Amino acid sequence: MEWYFVLLIMVVLLFGFFFSGVPVAFAFMTLNFIAIYLWMGGVGGFMMVVPSAFHMLNNFILVPVALFIIMGMIIFHSGSGWLVIDALDRWVGRIPGRLSVLAVAAGTAFAAVSGVPMGTTAMLGSVFVPEMRRRGYSKTMALGPVLGGGGLALIIPPSAMAVILGGLAKVSIGHLLIACVIPGLLLSSLYIAYILFQAIRHPDQAPKYEGKQFSFAEKIASLRYIIPLLGIVFLVTGVIFLGVATPTEAAATGALASFIVVAVYRKLSWSALTKTLTGSVQVTVMVMMIIIGSTAFSQILAYTGCTRALAQFVTELALSPILIVIAMQVVILILGCFVDLISITMITIPIFIPIVNILGFDPIWFCTMMLINLGAATLSPPFGMLLFTIKGVVPPDVTMGDIIRSAIPYFLMGMVTIGLVLAFDQLALGLPGLMK
Repeated sequence: MEWYFVLLIMVVLLFGFFFSGVPVAFAFMTLNFIAIYLWMGGVGGFMMVVPSAFHMLNNFILVPVALFIIMGMIIFHSGSGWLVIDALDRWVGRIPGRLSVLAVAAGTAFAAVSGVPMGTTAMLGSVFVPEMRRRGYSKTMALGPVLGGGGLALIIPPSAMAVILGGLAKVSIGHLLIACVIPGLLLSSLYIAYILFQAIRHPDQAPKYEGKQFSFAEKIASLRYIIPLLGIVFLVTGVIFLGVATPTEAAATGALASFIVVAVYRKLSWSALTKTLTGSVQVTVMVMMIIIGSTAFSQILAYTGCTRALAQFVTELALSPILIVIAMQVVILILGCFVDLISITMITIPIFIPIVNILGFDPIWFCTMMLINLGAATLSPPFGMLLFTIKGVVPPDVTMGDIIRSAIPYFLMGMVTIGLVLAFDQLALGLPGLMK
C-alpha cells in the first residue's frame, strides 16, 4: 500500500475517534493497536513498540512536566494568587482600562510560575470579571484580557507544554523554554497596548473610577508578595539561562520554592496540599498516556515509510521553504479549532520536525512559533479550552457568544506575534544564543 494511503487512513481513523468522544489517550491507543497489527507484522509488532514507549516515559527530560504542573496547582489551590493580585493592584496607576491592564499583568506574573493556563484563567476570571462588570466595563473589555492573560501560561516559561513539545521534537528543553521568554512578553505587551488603545478610543467600555489610593510606603510593603514570586521565576528560568541547572533540576527547585513561598504566605493547608497532589497526578497521568500513544504513532509512521516519503514529497514541491513553514503553521491553526493541544502536538510533530530539519530551519525557532500558535488555539472557537474554562467561572449573563467575540482580538494578536517571530527569528533565538 502506498504511503499516502497509509497516512490518510491513520489520520481519518484518528479524527474519527476524536469526534466520537473517545478520550485522547484511548483514541491514540486504539489507533496504534489497529495500525501495528495491520502494518507492523501483527502481534510481533507490539514487542517493537513497547520498549520505545517505556524508553520515552523513562526519559529524564519529561520530569519537569509534573513539577511545572505542581507549581501552578499549589499557587492556585492555596489561594496565594489573590495576594499577588492585590500587590500588583497597588502598583497599577490611574491608567485607561486599569482593571483590564491589571488582568493581563497578573496573567503574565502567574504565567512565570505556572505552566497550567486553565488554572490561571479560572483564577483571573473569578476575580476580575465580576469586578469589571460591576464597574461598568463592557463584556469585551472584561473577558478578553482574562482570556489573553490566562493563555500566556502556555508560552512563558515554565511551560509544561514546551517540555512536551521539546521532548517529542528532540530539541533542547532549556533552549526552547528560554526562546519563549521574549515572544511571550511581546505578546503580553501587545495585549496591554490594545487595551489602552480601546480604553482611550472607547472610554465608555472601560469607565474611569476613583480607586483606593496607596501611599508609597504601602506599595513598598506589597513587594513582600511580589519578590518571592520573582524568586521562583529566577530559580526556574534564571538558572536555566545561566547554565547553572538543567530544566529538570530547575523545575524541582521551583516546585520546592513554590511550597516554601506558599508556606511563608501562611496559605499552605492540608486541603490545598491534597488538591494539588491529586490534580497534579490526574493531569500528569493523562499527559503521559498520550505521550505513549504518540511515541507509537511516530514509530508506525517511520516503519511504514510515511515520514521519509512525506519529507521527500514536501522538499520536492515548487515552493520556497518559508512558505512550507507558513503552511505548517496554518495546519496547526486549523487543527486548533477542533482538537486539543496535546493531540495537535502528537499528530504534527512526527511529520513536521523532519521536514523542518531537511529544509535547514532551526527547530527551536519552529517550536517557538508552534507554542504561540497552540496558545492562540486555546482561544479559537469552537473548542478552545480557555473559552470553556472562563464560561464556568463568570456570571450567568455572559454567553458563549460574548466570550468568543472577546477572544478574537487576542487570538489575532497571537497571529501577529507568530508573524513577527517568523520575520525576525532572533526574537526566539536571541536569548538561547546567549545561554551558557
